[in-house]
Amino acid sequence: MLKKIILTPILVIMIVVGYIGFNAFSIYMYGQQDHAQKADVIIVLGASVSYRRVSPVYRERINHGITLLNEHYASRMILTGGRIAGQQYSDASVARSYALSKGVSSAAILIEEKSTETVENLKYAKEIMDHYGYKTAIIVSDPLHMKRAMLMAKDEGIDAYSSPTPTTMYKSKSSQEQFLKKEVFTYIYYKFYRIYKIFV
Repeated sequence: MLKKIILTPILVIMIVVGYIGFNAFSIYMYGQQDHAQKADVIIVLGASVSYRRVSPVYRERINHGITLLNEHYASRMILTGGRIAGQQYSDASVARSYALSKGVSSAAILIEEKSTETVENLKYAKEIMDHYGYKTAIIVSDPLHMKRAMLMAKDEGIDAYSSPTPTTMYKSKSSQEQFLKKEVFTYIYYKFYRIYKIFV
């Protein structure tokens, strides 16, 4: 009996650790693959801005979106991101200015300015897609963000292809580890949240 009492929590811990490890490996490997193909539009997921400057992370996402435009994967891109408290300009409007400074035509840029998190990036981008009759999209973000972003895109009804940035700003081992830890638990939380929504 004592053995069973001891082994049960150990077994539970092993299962939990294994599940977390499996998800971490899955997230990492997914981010190493680029599935970009011709689509109606490119959705660049938002990151922070500082006044009228895009953050280094957002800059690299936009740069990759521009590359995909220039390589004719799509003719338009949606830049995403709203404003947080105290912020004068939306992330998307600052991103638009940056893209224009890089030679992107204004006609090729659409912006959504209501979102404050990834799932909202995709929700409101889908509204723009519906408005223009777009059916397919390439999702652009950092490699370790891609698996969760693609799951959320699916839940929003977007027929999407993943294309992670090849120039992520999370270059050091420590920054990648921190990003991966955060992403693993956020991804797992979202998966359980999806199950919860089914029963509510």
